[in-house]
Amino acid sequence: MPEIRQNIVTRDWVIIATERAKRPEEFVKRRQVKKELPEYRNDCPFCPGNEDKTPSEIYRIEQDKQWQIRVFPNKFAALNNDGTAERKREGIKRVVSGFGVHEIVVETPKHNLTPALLKKDQIKNIIKTYKERYNAIYNDKRIKLVTIFKNHGESAGTSLEHPHSQIIGTPITPSDIRYRIEEAMRYYDDAGECVFCRALREELQDGERIILENKNFAAFIPYAALSAFHTWIFPKNHSSCFGLISVEEIEDLAEIFKGVLCKLYYGLGNPDYNYVIRSFSKLGPSLEYYHWYISIIPRLSKMAGFELGSGMFINTSLPEESAKFLRDTKCPV
Repeated sequence: MPEIRQNIVTRDWVIIATERAKRPEEFVKRRQVKKELPEYRNDCPFCPGNEDKTPSEIYRIEQDKQWQIRVFPNKFAALNNDGTAERKREGIKRVVSGFGVHEIVVETPKHNLTPALLKKDQIKNIIKTYKERYNAIYNDKRIKLVTIFKNHGESAGTSLEHPHSQIIGTPITPSDIRYRIEEAMRYYDDAGECVFCRALREELQDGERIILENKNFAAFIPYAALSAFHTWIFPKNHSSCFGLISVEEIEDLAEIFKGVLCKLYYGLGNPDYNYVIRSFSKLGPSLEYYHWYISIIPRLSKMAGFELGSGMFINTSLPEESAKFLRDTKCPV
């Protein structure tokens, strides 16, 4: 019998289509045989030696005088950091000038790697870079929201194959983010606790949907996952701001993050995916009602008419079986 489950964090309803559910193995991406990517391409602007093909660097991490991470403005930025964030109104029309920040994080000098195949120390460097740039961008009082995200694979929206992620700072807070904040505040007012902490506590108690955990983080497929293998990574300690992550937490997050991406890579055949760090609060005291986390969405299905028309999702995988499949997936050491 199908179930309609509600995600307590997002308030979304999702149909868990048990009658149409696929076994986890059926989601493995069947790729055509392709030639392996080279470690270096002379026409790739992100490869070493081609630094002059990108805008001036903002930040880098080096090892043995060789860069490991580079950050620079997106050459084809969605927003422009020159000028001011001016608001205008004319009748029902509302507009804000296209001010904002759009940066590229090149995650490795090697053209042919993915985060799943990087060493843990390189994942740590990526997280450190995210924290550094997140906090730096929020120091601009004109920025209202900083979003860190990665598009991996063509169906996830990537345009360059060299491993990279992006950071965008906007002068507005989108309605979807406002809605999530308001729902979190409402739950806190009603229940006297953080809804994210409550969801994590129950997932840890149930155990069925847990993929990996360590001292500071837990990765799981939520009870009402919107799509197949949709995975969340939550800090175990309450914190509303990713920018406040500690050195110890970076160590543990790198372990969990790499572990999940590695299981997706080997278990599902390197699927296309997006991930995003969902963190709202700026620097300062942690908000008691909000909890930052990472959302990883493998692109194993597409939105169709029902999803677009109703706002509900149909998930043809069982979260409990998907989590077990990933738990049981072995990754090379």
